[in-house]
Amino acid sequence: MGLVAATYVYFLIFAQFAFLRRLAALGLAGVHLKAVMAAMAFGGILMSLLAPRLAVWNSPKPRLRVALLGCAASASTQATVAGGLCVAAVLFTFGAATETPDAPSIAAPQAEMPFARVLLSFSALVWLDSAAFFIIQSTPALKAGTWQGAAHLWTNGALHFAAALLAVRLLARRGLARTLAFAFAALAFACLLLLNPDRAVLASVFYPLGVSLYSVALVAYPALLSPSASAAERGRGAGWIYAVAGWLGSALGIGMGQHLGHVPALFVAAAGVVVLGPTLAAIFRRRRREVLATAALLLAAFAVNRAMQKAAGPSSSHAATSPVERGRVVYASEGCIHCHSQYVRPNTGDVLLWGPVKSVDELRQHPVVIGNRRQGPDLAEVGSRRSALWLRIHFHHPEQLSHGSFMPSYGYLFANPGNDSRGDDLIAYLESLRGAGVAQHRLAERAWCPSQAAIADANAAAGQRLFAAYCGTCHFASGQTRLSWRTSFRRLPPDVPATAPPRPGAEDATSQRVFRLAQIAKFGLAGTDMPGHEYLSDEVLASTGLWLANRTAWPDDSTAPIPAREQLREQPKEPSGERP
Repeated sequence: MGLVAATYVYFLIFAQFAFLRRLAALGLAGVHLKAVMAAMAFGGILMSLLAPRLAVWNSPKPRLRVALLGCAASASTQATVAGGLCVAAVLFTFGAATETPDAPSIAAPQAEMPFARVLLSFSALVWLDSAAFFIIQSTPALKAGTWQGAAHLWTNGALHFAAALLAVRLLARRGLARTLAFAFAALAFACLLLLNPDRAVLASVFYPLGVSLYSVALVAYPALLSPSASAAERGRGAGWIYAVAGWLGSALGIGMGQHLGHVPALFVAAAGVVVLGPTLAAIFRRRRREVLATAALLLAAFAVNRAMQKAAGPSSSHAATSPVERGRVVYASEGCIHCHSQYVRPNTGDVLLWGPVKSVDELRQHPVVIGNRRQGPDLAEVGSRRSALWLRIHFHHPEQLSHGSFMPSYGYLFANPGNDSRGDDLIAYLESLRGAGVAQHRLAERAWCPSQAAIADANAAAGQRLFAAYCGTCHFASGQTRLSWRTSFRRLPPDVPATAPPRPGAEDATSQRVFRLAQIAKFGLAGTDMPGHEYLSDEVLASTGLWLANRTAWPDDSTAPIPAREQLREQPKEPSGERP
């Protein structure tokens, strides 16, 4: 039990958090970070499959000692604590009972399941768990309602402990299949509740229950519940479970959380078929008439509802005639409301980030699209902050223009320009989102400057990495956006060599020049398709500005005083032209 506890603690406080922090401290991001994570996954899968087949160290004890000591070779505060626990766990291996390699399984007959079903069930559960965890951890509103604060943490700990005890009882009395079914029910309910941040507190009850129920089964199955006759066979089964369910399942779950920001209800249903399918099939065989009658009633209710909708006449979506009206319908139907708000909160940092506060009358909408959560930027003033071309590119390839974005591509909205105008209509709607307070925001722009601490701590080397991540797609000669949309820019972005040497006289670069470039990066450049990067911190902006100030010679109008840029803003926008 001590070995299992040490392993879980190491995984929770180092593998999930401290490792990523160390990578960030090393400046690894983008493609390099993905390469590191892919290498780690490859190594984990490889060793999961090879470990049961290694001829060296037939006894598990030496293997455990080597593995734990390898995990302990780390630094930093969290990693040191985790490594210390691994070293302490090595001591448990000296007091463990002597192994009996061919000890028979103690699985109860009702607990036996085909191995393929066990593997798929654990994979589906780990997938759901990883997706939900990433979404909660990456969404402040959900994180605050689930495990931020001492009260939430203690409650979660108590729920995990209670669910672990319940899992033991369920495994002993009801078997593995029933235990996994209960685990799926709890996780599925939690994932569906997370679609609405207002229900995060309730989701925080079901999520730890589901995690602990399947985690106990995951630990118990290879050693105690597998029907395999030998320890070697059970070891190979454990290797497949940890390779496929543990590594691939968690990677796919995190990927879903990154790219979608939620767990689709359809995927929850598919996971339910995997975990509950044989059980549901057995119920159908025993209660065929009842199941068919229920299905017939549901289909009849659906048909009646559709008939009533047709009798009521065309909906407001069919009545939309202008591109802006049709675009608003697309905005609602594509679910943009789930990740974007249209409400600048008064007396907060929203005013500088997203624009002036709107009046109550301006917020009256039908149907309401103000939004109830914010995973992406607020869109209340997006029409005055992003050009039509920028929006078009972003819908095709969000990750190119927004570093680290998990917004999915909506390129399919533009796939059939002759018969489907949804993409253009959506852009027209977003372009219409511009309030009467633009002048007020310009005053805020004129007054803004990076903090003195940020300018003092600016680091040119860090600025080069940040520029590559946030700006290189347009400003590097080989940038993806620059190459793909070169002929569509109103004015081609300046080409900044990726490894530009310091320009002559760079030592004379003043803090005023750094400030001006940071201001352009934060608020964009009027008369062009360059957007602002309002969400970036002063430290990021100052470091990027320092690198640019020392290594590039920008056009005069981009570093001119604010009044000249104000005049440029007043120029009418050029027509967007034909679709690229």
